[in-house]
Amino acid sequence: MNQLILQQGLSKELAHFPHILEFAHKKNNTIQLNSFSSNVADCICLYYILEGKFTWIIDSQEHTLYPGDFAMVLPGQCIGGQSSIMNIGALFWIKISTEDNGRLLLGKWSGLTKKEKVSVNQILLINKEQHVLKLKEAHALMHSLQAELQNEEVGFYTRANQLLDELFVLISRQFIRQNNSRRDFPQTFLKLEHALRQDLAHQWTVEEMATLIGMGTTAFTEKAKNYSGFSPLNYLINIRIAEATKLLKRNEVNITDIALNTGFYSSQHFSTTFKKLTGYTPTEFRKNKTTDQ
Repeated sequence: MNQLILQQGLSKELAHFPHILEFAHKKNNTIQLNSFSSNVADCICLYYILEGKFTWIIDSQEHTLYPGDFAMVLPGQCIGGQSSIMNIGALFWIKISTEDNGRLLLGKWSGLTKKEKVSVNQILLINKEQHVLKLKEAHALMHSLQAELQNEEVGFYTRANQLLDELFVLISRQFIRQNNSRRDFPQTFLKLEHALRQDLAHQWTVEEMATLIGMGTTAFTEKAKNYSGFSPLNYLINIRIAEATKLLKRNEVNITDIALNTGFYSSQHFSTTFKKLTGYTPTEFRKNKTTDQ
């Protein structure tokens, strides 16, 4: 298939796809100096290596990529070639815009359900420091996506977006497989806790937490209890209370706001749970801490 570089606003092929900022299928026959300087991504950047060997710096880490390797760079992360060089070889890349300043990775174009979008979003964010995957299935997907964009046959808009959805699902599943293959549950659990802390206001379910690390609900519940001594929901409550105690030390923060921001339904629910676990109401805890200072 022919090489091409499509850019939003310049290429008619992307006129129907405002979320695709760039799509490229490129082959470099010579080393290209100063062609891949380090820059901070403001969108999702996905790269699939077809031929050759590429050495890139992603978020200050050096990665060497070979055919079949797939790299993901999220908004705010930095990528560039070693010494700003684009090596000899062939690759696909696609750049996709996000919503809500990068918090929502899959926009309205995606046909995934809301629940599936949340799961994919969290899996990608929790694994954002891994960057490189083995994902040979992406080869056929990228070729098919190029054909849909160039040929514009009947149903091309739907089909192209379906291929993007399929790509993100594959990436998510591969992250889960890699994490499970390491059999390092404590490390995985720490990543899960980080994801929970990032959005404590969300009403997390056990199923959602299990999905984030690619486990069934029953297996996850057992693992979590063996590792932490708590059921998943009780562990989550402990995280919420721990965060609340930090916020209560700041007198300028309203107790109702603390309750809602840490995932409690109301200030009363927060107060009851807080006293059960600490022996104090939030007001009493704040007063005692203020007195201690």
